[in-house]
Parts: sequence; C-alpha cells; structure tokens
Amino acid sequence: MSDFAIGKESTEFKKGLQAGISIGIGYFPIALTFGLLAKTSGLSIYESVLMSMVVFAGASQYISLSLLAYGTGILEIVLTTFIVNIRHFLMSTSLTEKCEDDHLGNKMLYSFGITDETFSVVATREETATTGFMFGVNLLAYSSWVIFTGIGHLIGASLPQTLQESMGVALYAMFIGLLVPSLKKSAKVLFLASLAAIFNTIFTIGGFMAQGWSIVTSTILSAVMIELIEVIKARHWGVKHEK
Repeated sequence: MSDFAIGKESTEFKKGLQAGISIGIGYFPIALTFGLLAKTSGLSIYESVLMSMVVFAGASQYISLSLLAYGTGILEIVLTTFIVNIRHFLMSTSLTEKCEDDHLGNKMLYSFGITDETFSVVATREETATTGFMFGVNLLAYSSWVIFTGIGHLIGASLPQTLQESMGVALYAMFIGLLVPSLKKSAKVLFLASLAAIFNTIFTIGGFMAQGWSIVTSTILSAVMIELIEVIKARHWGVKHEK
C-alpha cells in the first residue's frame, strides 16, 4: 500500500509539472523584464534573485523597484506589498476547498507558491488537487520565475550604460501593461487607480508625507472610498426597488 501511495504521489507530481509548463512560459518575459529592470535600478544579481525567491510576486516586485528608486523605507515597502497581495487570503481560502486534506506543514509549503496563475490552473482542475500536484505546479512556476529573473539581470548587465539608464521608462510601461487588462474587466479599477493617483499627487506635492507613506495611504483611502460608494449605491438601489 505504501508503494502504491508513493507511486500515486509521483504521478500527481508529474501532472503538476506538466500543468505548470504553461505558467513557466508565461513567466519568461515578465521575470526576464524584472531582472533587467532590477539591474538598471541598481540591484545586484544576488539581491534580484533573492527578491524573486522570497517575495515571488510579480506586481509587488515591480512596485518594490519603484519604491526603492524613491528611497522608500522598508516598512512602507512591506505594507505596500501586503496591500497588493491581500487577495491571496481569498485565493488560499478558496483552494482549501479544492485541495485534499493533508498535514499543515505541507499546506504551508505549497501555499507559498500560490499566485494568480497557479491559482487559475488548480481552481479550474476538475479533480481534487493532491499535495503532489500542488508541489509540481508550484515548483515549476517558482523555479522558472527565479531562473528567468537571474537571466534577465545578466542580459541587463550586458547592455550599454546609456540604454540601462533609459530602461527606467520601461518600469512605468510595465505598470500600464498590468493596469490596462484590469480596466477592460471593470470600470471600478479605473476609478480606483485615478483616485489613488489624485491622493498621491496631493500628499506628495503638498509635502504632507514621504513618498512611500503617500503611496500606502493613497491606496488604502481610494480602496475604502470606492467600496463605500459601492455600498451606498447598493443600498440606494435596494431601497428604490422595494418602493
């Protein structure tokens, strides 16, 4: 029986690796660009790869680069990363129902590898996601992100210095690339981004707070205000329909 269980886990692990191939391919250009921008932002290859190993979150890592460029403190960067990745609480809760029961230690290990992409692959799987499958998907996604980060940094190091310095513009282009797909799905994202930009501009130009705290505060305020508006609209429509 034990041999059968080991064989089953090995098969599930291989299935996870196969399912993760598409994620690895998708991570190639994004991780490569991150490594390149990390080099042009002044991070060493060890710092860049270590960030990908420890953080393992594309949007948060790009934001961290811009915050580091502003000279933002560690606390502000950690808080901003937490806010950006708060959706992982919901994704992890959802996958709890999808994954098989297992030891807490195993769940803690593979939960680190949950990203938007790995979540989509696991959530759309018809069968229950076994521990072996989860480790397979996450291992391939994680290793590809870290490896391509290092390759991107090496490519950035080989570029002419003038081109490296001009790559700072690509960071803002990447932010736009991350924002536009969300705008197509929901108009609320546009209002959220615009309101956050207005708050950040007021706080920064007015000198009310440092750049890092300005971004954190603007993000929280805009999110709270948009949700309050949504609640008020829902209640208004509810009362109107009751009448």
